[in-house]
Amino acid sequence: MNKHALLLLTCFLAGAAFLSAQTSDRQSTAQEIETLLGTHAVTYAQAARFALEASGRLAVSDHNEAFRYAAERGWLPKNVSANDTARLDGISLLLTRSFDMGGGIFYSIAKSPHYAYRELVYRQVIRGRADPAMKVSGELFLFLTGRLLSRQGDTAAAETITTED
Repeated sequence: MNKHALLLLTCFLAGAAFLSAQTSDRQSTAQEIETLLGTHAVTYAQAARFALEASGRLAVSDHNEAFRYAAERGWLPKNVSANDTARLDGISLLLTRSFDMGGGIFYSIAKSPHYAYRELVYRQVIRGRADPAMKVSGELFLFLTGRLLSRQGDTAAAETITTED
């Protein structure tokens, strides 16, 4: 086998390994989304892991590590544990903090779950009838995360258009 063929074979194998790793990551994300969709009430650990990865803050596979990361930064309500069922106001705090959202004067001062919830209602991320103390299903959690990602994309597109002018 000549040098060029060996180099070509090496590049092909390295590329195949890279694509296999990417496919594996996509499959695990798809599997996690499927699991969340079937969950009637997400835990704070599940929510932290998914929200942190979706926002680009932290990509870890361990739910408890993501929970610790968010809890240490005050992005979760006080006195909750990883396996507690997540409430909408607690999820609101996690999402507003992990997506680095600013807010009104009360949210900016207190950065509490209550004002995070109110901020998401004001920004129409949370729509319709909702109770801050309600349990959050996986479907609702993915919906809220998707709305924030969509708004983040809209903001980035608007900034690109503004800087090009």
